[in-house]
Amino acid sequence: MPLPFVKMHAHGDDFIIIDRRGLHDPITAKVARQLGNRHTGIGFNQLAVLLDCDDAAARIKFWNPNGTLLATCGSATRGVADRLMHEAGTDSVVLRTDRGLLTCARAAGRQISVNMGEPSLDWSAVPLAEAMDTLTLPIDGNPAACSMGNPHCTFFVEDLTAVDVATVGPALEIHPLFPAKTNVHFVQVLDRGHIRLRIWERGGGVPLGSGSCCCGAVVNGIRRGLLDATVQVHCDGGTVTVHWAGEGAVVLTGSVEPVMQGSAYVG
Repeated sequence: MPLPFVKMHAHGDDFIIIDRRGLHDPITAKVARQLGNRHTGIGFNQLAVLLDCDDAAARIKFWNPNGTLLATCGSATRGVADRLMHEAGTDSVVLRTDRGLLTCARAAGRQISVNMGEPSLDWSAVPLAEAMDTLTLPIDGNPAACSMGNPHCTFFVEDLTAVDVATVGPALEIHPLFPAKTNVHFVQVLDRGHIRLRIWERGGGVPLGSGSCCCGAVVNGIRRGLLDATVQVHCDGGTVTVHWAGEGAVVLTGSVEPVMQGSAYVG
């Protein structure tokens, strides 16, 4: 069957949007893997499926390219918000994800902001395999952990260029301490308002960026006392801004750009 889609990216963090409001949802793990294959499909870091919702403009269901579900995606949420705000002729929109209701708004410089909700800092919410302080994990490199709906593990390093993310990331993703696996961040603090970030993404590999990972990395840096409340996060594909006051919600701001639209054929 032909399946209309739109592809967008946020500083290279690419995603596709499939709007199934008013229609049945044909996406399964098999279909997500088919669409996510960069050689025989469309290719994406995340797939966002739009579904009907009674208390928001749409409910978003997120898929990884390996056919697993995830609770949140800051980049794709901003892309969906951009399209639905344009559709409605408004400067704000409320979307429902597994994180709850997320408010999105247009910001200066053609950017989109999304309230990503409060980070979860308790070990059971990350989740971790046993009770411990999430600020200091018993793993070489002394990482910190939190959840933004997805689990995040953050290492702070002196020289990011010395880290082979593609080699060390896969083993850390499936470390026994993380029963649901984890996203892995490697952060070099440039100053209190700027960090350089590289990522091993759970279920996805090494992306050019990730909205939720940027949020998790900043949250853990603020908890460590290394960063101020507003931080510019420099990823391989570009820069986003994350604001967190040390409590309450995390706000992610950055640009999104359309790439293409078309129809995919799925069986």
